Amino acid sequence: MAVTKNEFLVLRELKSTHEVVSQRKLSQLTGLSLGSVNAALKSCETAGYVADGLLTQVGIEALEPYKVNNAIIMAAGLSSRFAPISYERPKGLLRVRGEVLIERQIKQLKEAGISDITIVVGYKKEYFLYLRSKYKVNIVVNSEYAVRNNNSTLWLVRNKLSNTYICSSDDYFTQNPFEAYVYEAYYACVKAEGPTQEWCITTGANNRITQVTVGGADSLVMLGHVYFDKAFSERYRQILEAVYDKPETADKLWEEIYVDHINELDMIARPYEDGVINEFDSLDELRSFDQYFIENVDSEILDNIVEVLGCKKTDIYEFWPLKQGLTNLSCHFSVGEGNQKKQYVYRHPGVGTEKMISRASEAAGLRLARDLGLDSTFIHEDEESGWKLSRFIPNAQSLDTNDDKQLKHAMEMCRQLHDCDAKLERHFDFFEEGLSYEQLLLEHGPIEVPGYYELRDKIVRLKDFANADGYPECVSHNDFFSLNFLVEADGQMSLIDWEYAGMSDVANDFGTFTVCSEFTEQRANQALDYYFGRSATFEERRHFWSYVVLAGWCWYIWSLAKEAEGDNVGEWLFIYYRYAVDYIDKVLDWYENGQK
Repeated sequence: MAVTKNEFLVLRELKSTHEVVSQRKLSQLTGLSLGSVNAALKSCETAGYVADGLLTQVGIEALEPYKVNNAIIMAAGLSSRFAPISYERPKGLLRVRGEVLIERQIKQLKEAGISDITIVVGYKKEYFLYLRSKYKVNIVVNSEYAVRNNNSTLWLVRNKLSNTYICSSDDYFTQNPFEAYVYEAYYACVKAEGPTQEWCITTGANNRITQVTVGGADSLVMLGHVYFDKAFSERYRQILEAVYDKPETADKLWEEIYVDHINELDMIARPYEDGVINEFDSLDELRSFDQYFIENVDSEILDNIVEVLGCKKTDIYEFWPLKQGLTNLSCHFSVGEGNQKKQYVYRHPGVGTEKMISRASEAAGLRLARDLGLDSTFIHEDEESGWKLSRFIPNAQSLDTNDDKQLKHAMEMCRQLHDCDAKLERHFDFFEEGLSYEQLLLEHGPIEVPGYYELRDKIVRLKDFANADGYPECVSHNDFFSLNFLVEADGQMSLIDWEYAGMSDVANDFGTFTVCSEFTEQRANQALDYYFGRSATFEERRHFWSYVVLAGWCWYIWSLAKEAEGDNVGEWLFIYYRYAVDYIDKVLDWYENGQK
C-alpha cells in the first residue's frame, strides 16, 4: 500500500535518525507544519509504520518502494561550449575548488548510500577509466556520442532505469542533493529572475510539470540532476524504444523526448536555493565561481597562448567556440582590457588530421601568405602538432562573389600568390586526387554508376591535353572559395585556411573557385579576366576551364566515396558532377578543334 507524501517524509526522517524525534524537530527536517507532522505520525502509527516514536519493520518495508536503486552519470559529450579546455580533457574531469567535478559527485552519491553508479562515456573516454577502480563504478561506452544527442546515453542504460538519479558529470553541488529515498520523479530547478534563455518550467497541481519552453522570464528553470522513479522509468523506456530509430530523434536531448510526451510522464519540479546547483556553460562562468581556476588549471593550450602572446593566464577571457567538429576545433578568446583589448582565434587540430595534412607545409603557406599581405590574421602555428593562433576579425563577412569589386580583389590576390617565387613541399593535383578517391570507392565494390567510365575516359584525355599546355606549377591555396575569405568592414580581405596549400597547376585555384561559387560560364570568364588583369586569350581560357572540369570530377568522385561510406554529401554531389559533365565535351572540343 502506497504511503502519502507527508507520511513518506516523516518515515524517511525517522529511518535516518534511528531515535525518537520530537514533532517540532520533524517539522524542521521535513518542511511540514506541526499540524501536518502530527497528522502524518498518527496515520503512520495506525498503519503500524511507527510505534513509540520509532520506525517499525513494517515502516521500513513501506519505504522500500522509494529506495533509490542507482545513478547514471552522463559524461559522453564534447562540451563544445567549454572551449578550449574541453579540447584537452572532458569537462567533468576539471578540478574546481580543489575537487574533480565528477569525483565530487560520485562521493556525494555514495554518502547518500547510492553505490550502484554507472558512468556513460564517449568523448576522450579513456580519461574516465580510472574511476572504475578508484570508486568501483561501472563504465559504459557510448560510441555514438558524436552523431547523436544524449538520448543515446539513456538508450544504452535503458534497462538500468528504475529509481534512478540521472546526473551530468560537470555539475557542482555546494550541498549534497542526493537522498537514499525519494518519493517521486523530479527535475531539479532554480528560480530565474528576469528574462532567460534556459528551459522554463510551468507547473500545475502538486507541482507537476505541465509545460517546458526554451526561454521565458521570472520562471523556474531546469538545472542540475533529475530523478526517475520506477513508473517514470518504465514509461520513458517504452517511449524511447518507440522513437529511437526515427531520424528526427538523433539530434534530440533526452529532455526533448520527455517534453514531447509530457502528458504521459509524471514529473514534478523540485526547487533548490540559489547557489546550491552550479552548471558552467563557459570557462568565464567557471572562473566567476572559482577565481583561482584559471591559474591552477593544467592546460597546454593556455600555456601555448601565454608563450606566444607574452601574457598571463589571468589576462585571457571571453572564450567561446567558433567551429566544432571531429577535424579542427576553433575558439575565440580575448586578452587585455579597454583600449588594450585584443581578440584572437585558437585553432586546435582534430584527431587524425596529421595523417591528411602536412602541418609544416601549412605553416609555410601561412607565413608566405602573411608576408605577401594575403592573410593579415595569422600569428603562429606549431608545425609539429598543428595548433594555431590568429587574429579575430569582429563582424567579418565572407567573400560576396556577386560583388564585382570583391571578386576582382580576390582574383588579384590569387594572381599575386601564383606569381611569387616560393616553393612548398606539398603537391596537389586534381587528377591524382580523383584516382585516389576512386580507389576508396572501389573498396565498396564495382562502380556501377551509369556513365562513370565514359566520363573517366574523357577526363584522362583532357588531363593529357592540359599537361601538354606546359603551364608551370606554382604555390596554390587549393581550397580557394568564398568561405575562406574574411572581409573586414574597411574592405580589407584575408585568405585563410591554408591546410591544403601546395604546388599545383596555375589553374587549380580557378577550378575550385568556379565550381564552389557555382559560377555561370559568363561569371567565371569575368573572374578569369580579373585574374589576368586583361581579357584572357583563347589558350589561357581553355587551360583554365580544363581545371574547372577536373575540379568538378575530382570532388564528384570524392562525393561518391563519401556516400559509399555512409555520409550524406547532399546537393554538392550533383554540383560537382554538373561542372564535370556540362563542360567536358566543350573543353575537349576546344583542344581538338581549336577556336571556332
